Formats: sequence, structure tokens, C-alpha cells
Amino acid sequence: MNKVYEHPGGAVADAFAERTRQQEEAQLSPLATRSYPAARAADEPECGLRTPFQRDRDRIVHCKAFRRLKHKTQVFVLPLGDHYRTRLTHTLEVTQISRTVGRALRLNEDLVEAIGLGHDIGHPPFGHIGEQALDECLAERFGERFWHNEHSLRVVEVLERDGRGLNLTAAVRDGIRAHSWRAEPPPATLEGEIIRFVDRIAYINHDIDDSVRGGVLDAAELPHGPIAVLGDTGSQRIDTLVHDLVEESAREGAIVQSETVGEAMSDLRDFMFERVYLGPEVRQEREKIRAAVRSLFDHFCEHPERIPGSIPDGPLSRRVTDHIAGMTDRFAVAVFEALAVPTAFTP
Repeated sequence: MNKVYEHPGGAVADAFAERTRQQEEAQLSPLATRSYPAARAADEPECGLRTPFQRDRDRIVHCKAFRRLKHKTQVFVLPLGDHYRTRLTHTLEVTQISRTVGRALRLNEDLVEAIGLGHDIGHPPFGHIGEQALDECLAERFGERFWHNEHSLRVVEVLERDGRGLNLTAAVRDGIRAHSWRAEPPPATLEGEIIRFVDRIAYINHDIDDSVRGGVLDAAELPHGPIAVLGDTGSQRIDTLVHDLVEESAREGAIVQSETVGEAMSDLRDFMFERVYLGPEVRQEREKIRAAVRSLFDHFCEHPERIPGSIPDGPLSRRVTDHIAGMTDRFAVAVFEALAVPTAFTP
């Protein structure tokens, strides 16, 4: 039986938890989530120099799935330019904006940061098109669904650390699961609610920036109504949205937007779905991505022995999903090409 590691003590470490409790009672809002006690699936000794949520943050940042985010699509698949967002840069942007909101509202920044860093950790390759394609494959063959928020939770609970998971706190796991607006129940903490709102604030405005850079949109085409409310530039719009979220939430004691700003953001999101996410340029690539994902899915369903041993045992649908969802864009393309493109050989 493995011995449980005990962290070394010391004057600072021995007083850390109590000092943190006192600071939080003095500085945080009564609505903020407290760092102690830590609710984990498996009990473990506390760290003497980090709060439980800080430890969760570090575990997420150091895990393999987090590192793979740098090669996963946000909107543009395998972009040639160096300045387009990836799933990793989106994650960092969401986390940074969310911490600003959390600090302004005197909520638990450590919890906000951990949820933000982990919220998309289970996203499959090829962005939302890849998610839709994987969902379609699961539904057709097994009658199951794929939602990236639920798979993100599976990554941190099961897949990391060779099937042992990261043993994150309940509040962080809940925030990861519930960051999607289709997730029920909604987040149990205000810190989790912040990620829900800021995820949309970030991706709408940063996707506009990438779409203009990529020539998919002209800034002059943006709808005048929402732009008049939110601002002409991405930084102005994010500033407007963040200030509105903070001021309205402080008044209401819940994470909310004003009706005017919320409607403007919703209209801008609808525009992006029409022109970019479901627009003609993306439609041209959609069928290619669907064909690639379907080919991979069918291949590993028919040849489960080719699924790496690092994927945990379980139902075939789950093992195939775990393998494909963990792929980066370029790895998925390489595997697809190996299956679809003949290899030259010398007889």
C-alpha cells in the first residue's frame, strides 16, 4: 500500500489555512465560496502554501489535456497565421476576464481561475464542428450524446493521471460541468456563473477579431445596433460587457447582465452564427471535418484493438469517444490521412 505523502510543515505552512480563512472572512463577499473545507472525492492532506482551489488550478495547468489545447481549434481549423486563437488562448482569455469580474465582486478568484482554466479541457479537435460531428456519430451508432462540458468533467475525474483523475474539489468540477448554457442544473456557485457569461463574452469578441483578420468578415458588416451599444472595437465591447456584468451582478446579488447589454450581446452572437460559425466559408470545411471525424469514429469502432492502452476500459462507445476527443487537430488529420491516403511502397 502506497504511503500518503505528507507535506513538510513550518511556521508559514502551519498557519496558512487559518490565515486564509481569516482573510476571506474579512475581504470576500458573503456570497463568495470559501476555500475551506475542501470537498474532494478522495480525501487528501492539505497543502501548506496553497488553497484547495489553487491546487486544482495547478493540477489542471500541469496535466496533459491542458497542454493539448494549444493545438485545438477555436474557430479556424489549422490556421496558417500565428495570431489566430486556439482553444488554449481562448481558455487563458476567459480566465483572465473572469478573474477581473471575480475580484470586482469580491468573489473567490482562485475558484474562478481554476474553473476557467479547466472549462474546455475536454473539447474535441476541430472546434464546435468537431463536437457536432462526434455527437452525430455517437447518436447514430450508440444512441448517445457528446457535450464537451461533460467530457471536460470526465477528463479531470477519470482520464488524467492514467485513469486516476485529478481529484479536484467539488466546486471546480461543478463549474467545469455547468459552464455550458445547456447544462442542467446551472452552476452551484457564483464563481461558476461568471465563467458561463465570460465564456460567451470572450469567444464572441475574439472570434470577430479572428474573422476580420482572416477576411471572413469586414468590420463594417457588423450589425449597427449591437455595435452602438457595446462599442466599435473588441476591447471596447469587452469593457462594456464586463462593466455591465459587474454592476448589474453587484446590484442583484447574482451574476446577471442588464437587459439592454444582454440583448446586444445576444444579437451579436446570432450574427456570428449566421455569418461565421454557420457561414459559407465554414460550411465549405464542415463536410470535410465531418467526413474525417466519421472515418476515425467508424475505424476505431470496427478496430477497437487499435485504441491505445492509455484509454481506460469501458463500453466501446466511451473508449472511442475518449480517444478521438483527446486528439489535437493535427494528430486527428495525421491519423485520418494514414487511413485514407495510400502509402507509397516498393514491391
